Amino acid sequence: MIRSEFTVVGGSYAGLSAALQLARARREVTVIDAGQRRNRWVDEAGGTSHGFLSRDGVPPGELASIARDQLLRYPNVRWLSGMADDARPCDDGRFSLRVGTSTVLSDRVVIATGVRDELPAVAGLAERWGRSVFHCPYCHGHEMEAGQIGIIASSEMARHHAIMLSDWGTPTLFLNGAFHPSEDDLANFARRGTRVETTRIVRIDGVADIILEDGRRMSMRGLFTQPRTHMASPIAAQLGCVLAEGPTGAFIQVDSMQQTSVPNVFACGDAARAAGNVALAVADGAMAGVSAHRSTMI
Repeated sequence: MIRSEFTVVGGSYAGLSAALQLARARREVTVIDAGQRRNRWVDEAGGTSHGFLSRDGVPPGELASIARDQLLRYPNVRWLSGMADDARPCDDGRFSLRVGTSTVLSDRVVIATGVRDELPAVAGLAERWGRSVFHCPYCHGHEMEAGQIGIIASSEMARHHAIMLSDWGTPTLFLNGAFHPSEDDLANFARRGTRVETTRIVRIDGVADIILEDGRRMSMRGLFTQPRTHMASPIAAQLGCVLAEGPTGAFIQVDSMQQTSVPNVFACGDAARAAGNVALAVADGAMAGVSAHRSTMI
């Protein structure tokens, strides 16, 4: 049995940020991490992270590694590698978390487990995820070099990409049978210079070439789509946290201080946002860590 004042579940950007605040408050912190960062595909592709102040263009794995090394310099931090697959509230107000054969008993929990992306079922898309297929224009739009951008619709959320992405290049929206734009939608797309293609996609080839059912090949600088998101861990539900439904999937409902519906359980990062990025995850994590610490004084 491992006893800990604070346990942060998830050692990516939000979790590391939360743990750092608690470590610097001289509190005992345990971080549980399974090494499943949402953007690990970018590392495998040799890509970089963008939009994070002072670290623009740095590989995301390098960001996480530096943050972990800095966190572990604090002697009051314990790191457990593994998946927290079972979490339960205890009768005394504490929380029990199982990690492999170990059990952590904690006074307070910060959930930073992130989300899992469900990609559209288009042949060749998953292999290019994080390489030439993306979901966030603010993270990857600038690297399109103002060229041809393909938008593969997977839901009505594609209309937002269709309107936004003309600021980063020349977009073509491939409906692929995912939704039917209204007349107002089509007018807005035209106003923004976005072309609409109704022929279905057979597969993605090369770097970002779209092969259509009629045999046409349309070469793109890069592709964007709208993955469906799922909670990457069941522990929020196991602890009884209320979930909210966002435009792409469920996320943990929190207040402005990252407090969940369960006392002494906090949440941050993509698991507690309708949409996010590295910078927002770090900010949310800092707030969650501060809030968890302040809760000991109430």
